[in-house]
Amino acid sequence: MGMTLVQVVVSGLLLGAVYSLFSSGLTLIWGMMNVVNFAHGDFVMLGMYTAVVVWTALGGGPWASVPVAAILIATLGIVSYFLLVRHIMRGPMLAQILGTFGLALFLRYGALWIFGANFKTLPDDLVGHSFIVGGIRFEGARVLAGLVGLAVTLLLHFILTRTSVGSRMLAVSEDAVAAQLMGIRPQRMQALAWGLAGAATGIAGALIATFFYTSPTVGETLSIVAFVTVALGGFGSVLGALVAGLLIGVIESLSAFLIGPVYKDVIVYTVFVLVLWFRPQGLMGKA
Repeated sequence: MGMTLVQVVVSGLLLGAVYSLFSSGLTLIWGMMNVVNFAHGDFVMLGMYTAVVVWTALGGGPWASVPVAAILIATLGIVSYFLLVRHIMRGPMLAQILGTFGLALFLRYGALWIFGANFKTLPDDLVGHSFIVGGIRFEGARVLAGLVGLAVTLLLHFILTRTSVGSRMLAVSEDAVAAQLMGIRPQRMQALAWGLAGAATGIAGALIATFFYTSPTVGETLSIVAFVTVALGGFGSVLGALVAGLLIGVIESLSAFLIGPVYKDVIVYTVFVLVLWFRPQGLMGKA
């Protein structure tokens, strides 16, 4: 029982690290511009399809699909910013909601038109077979996804808090007009934020595709997970997204093991509501 419980917790942590990765892009956009990207889950979906296409066309695994997905979705993020987001930012919040929701529908039905409605999966042994360490079984695909997710999320946090680029981005998020007077170009920094968020999202999508089904509608499910993770960790906090993602992953795994898979979402959302009841800004968000 004890070893099984450890196995469940480890699996939850690996899954939570991936949750953190594709949620960090959402919280970055909110922290920079106070814009909620309702197309975020569909960005992840396109990252997943990138992995499927790379494997189908070239026979390439994650080491080939991850950089391709990062570049493609980062480019999509920058293009989306210049063609749509910078314009709707001038309007009310409703315009931002409807604009990004419209983008989500465009990407979703575009994927449906190109790839069809059928689910697609990658081979189970694409990353490698399972292995056992200390009596704990690890699946190659989930280990890779978890470790890369953790590393990229920490790298994104480092960029924002320890580099000059991150300082300029944070200055724009605090006061875009004052930042412009200091020689910082707000639109360039905001476009960079969308590019970084897109890259993180693309990487997450390519990694998830190795053990999760891919379909045009999978973004709906992933969007819910991302919003819960970001709200629980605190909007605008990448480190908060990391902590919340790990917490949600562990709660999901333990709930499925101790109570039953049917109730895992109920437990996660109950904890989510309780945390926000007593701490509305999230675990690491600003009051």
